[in-house]
Amino acid sequence: MSREILLLVDALAREKNVDKAIVFAALELALASATKKRFHEDVEVRVAVDPASGDYKSFRRWQAVPDEVVESPARQIALSEARKRNPEIKLDDYIEQPLEPVEFGRIGAQTAKQVILQKIRDAEREQILSDFLARKEHLITGVIKRMERGSAIIESGRLEAMLPRDQMIPKENLRVGDRVRAYVWKIDRASRGPQLLLSRIAPEFLVRLFELEVPELEDGLLEIKAAARDPGSRAKIAVLSKDRRIDPIGTCVGMRGSRVQAVTSELAGERIDIILWAEDPAQFVVNALAPAEVSKIKVDEEAHSMDIVVDEENLAQAIGRSGQNVRLASELTGWELNIMTLEESQKKGEEEATRVRALFMEKLDVDEEVADILVQEGFNTLEEVAYVPLSEMLEIEAFDEATVNELRSRARNALLTQAIVSEEQVEHDIEDLMKVEGMDNDTARMLAAKGVGTQEALADFATDDLIELTGLEAERAKQLIMAARAPWFAETNA
Repeated sequence: MSREILLLVDALAREKNVDKAIVFAALELALASATKKRFHEDVEVRVAVDPASGDYKSFRRWQAVPDEVVESPARQIALSEARKRNPEIKLDDYIEQPLEPVEFGRIGAQTAKQVILQKIRDAEREQILSDFLARKEHLITGVIKRMERGSAIIESGRLEAMLPRDQMIPKENLRVGDRVRAYVWKIDRASRGPQLLLSRIAPEFLVRLFELEVPELEDGLLEIKAAARDPGSRAKIAVLSKDRRIDPIGTCVGMRGSRVQAVTSELAGERIDIILWAEDPAQFVVNALAPAEVSKIKVDEEAHSMDIVVDEENLAQAIGRSGQNVRLASELTGWELNIMTLEESQKKGEEEATRVRALFMEKLDVDEEVADILVQEGFNTLEEVAYVPLSEMLEIEAFDEATVNELRSRARNALLTQAIVSEEQVEHDIEDLMKVEGMDNDTARMLAAKGVGTQEALADFATDDLIELTGLEAERAKQLIMAARAPWFAETNA
C-alpha cells in the first residue's frame, strides 16, 4: 500500500500542478478522518505519512488544558493528569497514544482522492486569491456564474467572488450570464476557504470608476477627496486639482459629459454631482450643497455641526427629495448640517441670545443693558468673558477699562464657583460609587465625570453601553455592573 500511496500523491501533484507537501497534508487528513470513524466519540486523530517510504502512523491525541476547564474529555485532558504521563508537557501541548493504522485499501483510493482534491482546490483558491491581492487591484470584471440566495457568484478568469444581495444597487436586476463590474470590498475567511466579497454600492466603487475614466486622476493631477452615495439614485464627489491649469469639474465631466455619463451608466443611472473640494469647512459645505444657494453659515466647532441658512425658494432644493441632498452633503463633508430658513435662523438666534443674556445677568450680576452689549459683541460663554484677550474687550466702546476688569473678575469668580460645586458633586458621586466592590478612585471619578454618578445608575447600564461611554475593557465593565447590581440580588434572596 505504501507504493500505491506514493503513486497517488505523485499523480495528483503533477495533474494539479501543486506541491507534493499539499497532497501529503490532504492525504493525512483523509486517513485521519477514516480513523476517527472507529470511535463513537468526537476524538482527535493525527496521521503522519513518511513522504519517502509512504508508510504512515496514526495517533489519538488529547490537548492539555487547565484542570478546571476540561469540557470535552474525548479531546482534552487535565494538565495535572497529563503531567503524570509526561512531566515536561506544557499547557495546550498534546498527549498522544499510537493507534492501529486504518488500512488504506479500506477507505479506498477513490475516497482518499476526493478528500485530497478538495484540499487541493482550497489551496488553489487561496493561491489565486493571494496572487490577485498581490496585484493590488480594486475592481473586478466578470460574469455571473450562478445565484445563491439572491447573491451573485461572479467568475473572473480563475478567480471566483461573491456579490452579496445587500451590496447590489437597489432595483438592479442581475441574472446569470450578465457581465458585471464591482469593487473588491473585503475578504471573508469565516466560510470554508477564503471568500472574496464585492460591492457595487460602496463609495469607493464610484471613486475607482472615475479613476478608470479620468486619466488625470491616475496621473495624480486630480484627486477625489471624498465621495458619498445614495446607490442607484444620486451621488456626490469632491475633487481637487493639483495643477492650476486643469479644471477639476470639467475634466471629470468630460467632453459633452462623456466621462461622467460612462460612470452613471455603470451605476444604473445614478446622478452624480461633481463639486470642488475646499480646505475651509464652511466653503466645502457651500460647494457640497450646490446647486442650492446658501445665504449664511454658522459653525459650531464643538458640536461639529453647521447651521445653514437659505432663502425660502432654496429650501426644498437644499434639503433635496426625502432629505437626500443635505444627507449626501453631510456624509461628504463629515459635518452635521442643519438647514433652516432666515426666519428660523433669526428665531433660533433670538432664543440663544435670550439664554446667554440670562446667564450673564445671573452669573455676572449685571443688568440687562450690560448683558445685551456682551451678547451683541459676540460673547456666548463665561469663559470668553473671563479669558478673551484684554485688548479685544477694551475695543468695546460702551465699556471703560475698569468695567472690563470688573466683568473679567466676576466671570472668573463665577467659573471658580461652578468648578467647586462640580467638584463637590463629583466627591458626593464618588462616595456612592466607591461602595461598589472592586471600584477604584480613578474609575469612580471617570464615571462621575461621564454622568454615571450613583451605584444604581451604574447597575442600570448594559455592558456594551458602558464600554461605549467609558472605553473600559469588556471584562472590567461587566464586573463593575454585576458588582453594582449585588444589592438587587440581596433583596431578592432576603
